[in-house]
Amino acid sequence: MMVAIQVEYQGDLHCKAVHGPSHTELTTDAPKDNQGRGESFSPTDLVATALGSCILSVMGILARTLEVDITGATATVEKEMTTTAPRMIASLTVRVHIPHEISPENQAKFERAAHTCPVHKSLHPDVKAPIEFVWG
Repeated sequence: MMVAIQVEYQGDLHCKAVHGPSHTELTTDAPKDNQGRGESFSPTDLVATALGSCILSVMGILARTLEVDITGATATVEKEMTTTAPRMIASLTVRVHIPHEISPENQAKFERAAHTCPVHKSLHPDVKAPIEFVWG
């Protein structure tokens, strides 16, 4: 399935993106360490956001199948950029917290599912993307 996202450069390192199917808008700004004002998510922040929300979404799909409630689960993604050229994401360290009691068997299923997230699978091999899980 193809999804179109229209992105418009608005000047001063700001962009507006519109999600085709829903018409939801979001804005980006370059980060302070790369000539921007840091007034919104940077494009690489959106990659980190995509990774965290993708992991939780894939786990949510599995939770439906297993009939397990993971409402309130969180993912914290710490993004680090390279310090030398070329400028790129060096690592996206993810910490997933599931605030419910989950059986060890289902914990293993959720951990496997998290690693199948399409965003995680799409990252360049040079980007370190470990996932840590905290249960309960």
